[in-house]
Amino acid sequence: MNTSLRVLIVTSEWPTPEQPELAPFIVQQVKFLRLAGMEIDVFSFRGAKNPFKYMRAWLEVQRRLRRKRYDLVHAQFGQSGLLVFPKRIPLVVTFRGSDLEGIVGPKGRYTLQGYVLQLLSRMIASLADEIIVVSASLARRLPRRIRRQKRYHIVPAGVDLDLFKPSSKREARDALKLPHDRVLILFGGKAHVARKRYELARQAVRHLDGRYSVELVVPQDVPHYIMPLYMNACDVLLLTSLHEGSPNVVKEALACNLPVVSVPVGDIPERIGRVPGCVVCKDALADTIVIGLASVLERGESFNGRVLAENQFDERVQVQQVINIYRHRMQSRQREGSLTSPVPRQTRP
Repeated sequence: MNTSLRVLIVTSEWPTPEQPELAPFIVQQVKFLRLAGMEIDVFSFRGAKNPFKYMRAWLEVQRRLRRKRYDLVHAQFGQSGLLVFPKRIPLVVTFRGSDLEGIVGPKGRYTLQGYVLQLLSRMIASLADEIIVVSASLARRLPRRIRRQKRYHIVPAGVDLDLFKPSSKREARDALKLPHDRVLILFGGKAHVARKRYELARQAVRHLDGRYSVELVVPQDVPHYIMPLYMNACDVLLLTSLHEGSPNVVKEALACNLPVVSVPVGDIPERIGRVPGCVVCKDALADTIVIGLASVLERGESFNGRVLAENQFDERVQVQQVINIYRHRMQSRQREGSLTSPVPRQTRP
């Protein structure tokens, strides 16, 4: 049984009434942290590149830290760590992708704001007490001193295996009113997010359409709990992102026995590069993606990604790693406190 810790999670992404589907991976982590016995409060904000919004959020975080005793703060995304300084208690930061990789604009190029975010995130990493990255590829974006000292932890986001599990393809297509006579390819992202490269996916599927009666399925603003239906309804997941950290959509697809075709980004090569039935393309050209999709669709054997998901991606296991990092930091703080405590003066009898 875990002894409870009081943790304030600060995040720049969290569901809102207008966008209830935002950041399901963070919502899921909070849920499992609480199930593991942690006392979790969440402070969410939307900076939107606006210094005044950051200032208001900073004032609120500082007020909370004065009024309530927490054991530590866990910032989700590098920019969220800005709100914790001046630092009173240990700071854990999870870097998830764009905070260290940069932001891709509508024209497919990295933006100036993205470079500023990278610099801020690297600065926060240098000042944090514990650093979590979701993939080894993302760790390469950390400051050199941190990489050299290996002062970081790799903890990919996990999967709720009770939610994402195999079910009937026919029933899933009926529920979503999707056709039964077509090959359905699920797009691994939101079409309006530039770094997901929807046009590249659409181009590849269009080239494939001559060989198969095929359709690209693009869920929009779908609640997270509906996504298992889409994964069980489709024949393959396609990921064409310009960059990723450790995309949960791939792990969730595996948990539903949905094979994956992906360009080589984030931790995808190490996660599915040797999984029979999945393909990591050698590049991000449409023709290469078509070859990958065709090889998966022509494969006669059944696909079982569920075993891999159960062995490597269970959110309960991943959350326990996060809790271990919390405890390691608290123990380190106690040791540091004992070393700096004044030695009691001895008095003569």
